[in-house]
Amino acid sequence: MNKEIVLLDEGSIRNKIHTARNLSVMIDEDLAELYEVTTFNLNKAVKRNLERFPEDFMFQLSPEEFKSLRFQTGITKESRGGRRYLPYAFTEQGVATLSGVLKSKRAVEVNIKIMRAFVAMRRFIASNAQIFVRLDHVEKKQVEYQIKTDERFDKVFEAIENKELKPDKGIF
Repeated sequence: MNKEIVLLDEGSIRNKIHTARNLSVMIDEDLAELYEVTTFNLNKAVKRNLERFPEDFMFQLSPEEFKSLRFQTGITKESRGGRRYLPYAFTEQGVATLSGVLKSKRAVEVNIKIMRAFVAMRRFIASNAQIFVRLDHVEKKQVEYQIKTDERFDKVFEAIENKELKPDKGIF
């Protein structure tokens, strides 16, 4: 097995898994880097086999999704020599299909690592689902408390600005 593939751990792959349309996806550019092919060649292989990639396996990002992803990941801007077209996002099933389309030993080995990373992420989310629910509940309580506090401050500021009120006791 290639030493580089051994060094490629699930953590570094997990950093390349993003969320788009409420799905865990990997971007064509990241996949091309992992498979050691150009993004152009990866997309060309996919286009030759489009029947293997229905929309729930692969889709092209919208301009808004790409902008959000660019902000999150630091993808270069078009004006600086970066991408000139919207990237493709591959779901877990799409990534699994890629190894058959690319037909290389590297693609198969990297694909196994990627599948393990997806599985590890699903396990993490499933095992921590209760924590996420509790955090959501705490966050909602905090928002409610903040709204009440803001209302109280508004009343205090209105009272201070109201010139008709005359204090019966002074500070000094």
